[in-house]
Amino acid sequence: MPNRPNILILFTDDQRAGTIGALGNPAIRTPHMDGLVRRGTAFTQAYIMGGSCPAVCMPSRAMLMTGRTLFGLKSQGQAIPQEHVLLGEHLQRQGYATWGTGKWHNGPASYARSFGAGAEIFFGGMDDHWNVPACDYDPSGRYEARPMVRDAFRSNAVTQRRCDHIRPGVHSSELFAGAAIGFLQDYQGDAPFFAYVSFMAPHDPRTMPRQYLEMYAPEDVVLPPNAFPAHPFDNGELVVRDELLAARPRVPSEIRRHLAEYYAMISHLDAQIGRILTALDETGHAKDTIVILAGDNGLALGQHGLMGKQNLYDHSIHVPLLMAGPGVPAGEMRETPCYLLDIYPTLCDLAGLAVPSTVQGKSLASALRDPSARPRQALFFAYRDYQRAVQTETHKLIVYAVDGASREQVFERASDPWELHNLADLPSGADTRAQLTTALLQARAEYKDHSPAFWGTYGV
Repeated sequence: MPNRPNILILFTDDQRAGTIGALGNPAIRTPHMDGLVRRGTAFTQAYIMGGSCPAVCMPSRAMLMTGRTLFGLKSQGQAIPQEHVLLGEHLQRQGYATWGTGKWHNGPASYARSFGAGAEIFFGGMDDHWNVPACDYDPSGRYEARPMVRDAFRSNAVTQRRCDHIRPGVHSSELFAGAAIGFLQDYQGDAPFFAYVSFMAPHDPRTMPRQYLEMYAPEDVVLPPNAFPAHPFDNGELVVRDELLAARPRVPSEIRRHLAEYYAMISHLDAQIGRILTALDETGHAKDTIVILAGDNGLALGQHGLMGKQNLYDHSIHVPLLMAGPGVPAGEMRETPCYLLDIYPTLCDLAGLAVPSTVQGKSLASALRDPSARPRQALFFAYRDYQRAVQTETHKLIVYAVDGASREQVFERASDPWELHNLADLPSGADTRAQLTTALLQARAEYKDHSPAFWGTYGV
């Protein structure tokens, strides 16, 4: 077998784009992510496709691990069909040793297919960061239910969470980082490894060691220009759990507090990522390991009067994506439009592996070689049966279909990055709107979006 690079994926939870200091946010302290920016390539136009359910991270994680689009999953991501070849599954077949830790939101069966080993595995969407119900690795792949703990997504139901133990007093970010460090220090195999470290942070409940909270005074947090008291119209998802995390109308002091806690969670997370990268270096693997850092979705936190990720504004679908290691240029940025589902075929190309036929993503290897390469000309987004969007390099169209009526928003991206000025109904924007509508319908056909509820209301 030829020498192939190791692969380390660091996947964060609810970390939106714009939360890394080196990429233009002077308010946040992320020295270790900044280091990855310097030693690798940052894809500054990386997005998720949206979501098919309020728990947007579930389909997002399924798209990452299958390389399939939102409409190619055949589910909301709670389980992965056998015919869809998972990234870890494919790498195992090519001789990789696969190992995982942290959050897995796509069912025990797909975890068993993906990893030959692991530790501190959390099956679920969210939980108490200081009391993580975690599983030991189960070689049988059954992960039978043990303790009874509350399912955070069901307010009145108690379900069997598959876990062997609860780690009281150890923060989730530290727990998963510690497991990853142990793997790196103990690994003695001759095969290349694939290690997947999936954090629960910075997802709420946002709790972290006090020293990180004290780094950010709420009164010093500057609110963005689109911090509205309320969303101006019904987008179809205004009463979901995330939207109830702050009072309505949104009060600036409360939004500042949320942002301060969010930044504190990310700085604490950054410190744990630093521990992992130090271990990678100390074990001699930094030079032969491709490191990927990405977030599963963004978050509003007061922007457009929203709190969650159940929308198609930039703050909720735009995510960080950093790559470093063999075959990746150092200290560069790419404005290549891409999805997280493009990571899978990109890793295959960098490792010299064939891409499984079930993968629908597009490799970014050409963009690593040539900054002008554009594997995708436009991006298509969807949220349930309520929202659709299409984005080119210059403009973005969002369409809403709620309670039998539709409405549109058009934004010019360069001059209006905060998506404040709707051009949809202006005479000067008619041609742009028509072009974007054509692109939206083309994307509908390309991605096989057959939602009668949305398209019937939209009337096209």
